[in-house]
Amino acid sequence: MSILAMTRQFLKELYRETDDDDILNGAAVLGFYLMLAIFPAMIFVLAIIPYLPIANVDQAIMDLLRQALPASAADMFAGVVQEVTQEQRGGLLSFGLLAALWATSTGMYAIMQQLNITYGVDEGRGFLRARLVAMALSLLFVVLVLGGFSLIVLGGQIQEWLGSRFGIGGALLAFFTVFRWGIILAALLLAFSLIYYLAPNVKQRYKFITAGSVVGVVVLLVASLAFAWYTQSIGNYAATYGSVGAVIVLMMWLFIAGFAILFGSEINVLNERHAGGKQNVGNAIGQRKRNAEARSH
Repeated sequence: MSILAMTRQFLKELYRETDDDDILNGAAVLGFYLMLAIFPAMIFVLAIIPYLPIANVDQAIMDLLRQALPASAADMFAGVVQEVTQEQRGGLLSFGLLAALWATSTGMYAIMQQLNITYGVDEGRGFLRARLVAMALSLLFVVLVLGGFSLIVLGGQIQEWLGSRFGIGGALLAFFTVFRWGIILAALLLAFSLIYYLAPNVKQRYKFITAGSVVGVVVLLVASLAFAWYTQSIGNYAATYGSVGAVIVLMMWLFIAGFAILFGSEINVLNERHAGGKQNVGNAIGQRKRNAEARSH
């Protein structure tokens, strides 16, 4: 079979699987739960920032949010950032922080359930164990976010020091711009790989880079930038919906993020099925449907 024929066959199977698993509705579900989780997640992250020995990490987060999100959605976080990071708050680092982590894990728990649908398996880990996995993934993401943005800030500080010391200008600025986005891309790939490895209830080898994670990251970045351009240049949500327009924009962006995660997982599942060394992943495809058919008889 030629490469073109194999590609055509793969795309047909991918369309069929995404349609059977109804990932558009799945992305809408993820968008809702991620909306509920994102503000506790921001509180969780920003409550830790004042204790870090690195200056301006909060500003780096806001700068990146304004680049990746439409302005109205990014501005929703500005007040929270300014309020939470003004001082070190011990209260948030006790029971309040645990509550924020629990609320944050609801979005991750929803991702786990949707990926189980993609992989065609039932959730067999029990509610408490699945919640603990969701909380562990949420903590990993907090570490990933803080570590990534700390490196970005340190890169900026190194750039300023070298510029003032040696008078290096535009070339160094271009280098650190590439360096910054390289960190962001690596962090996104790591985030997708951790989700695909730990979230579904299947046994599989860990892979840092997979076809699904690469496609998912590309879809997320391209769609986010295109959506940000659309809302800033064409779609005036504020004039149409007033103050609730920012909420609509944020939910649409979270829908895009959910779609990118689910679409990438569909690609990984099909790759595992075609590769032969499936490690329960290939066998998991269609298992949920077979279980449903068995229960109906």
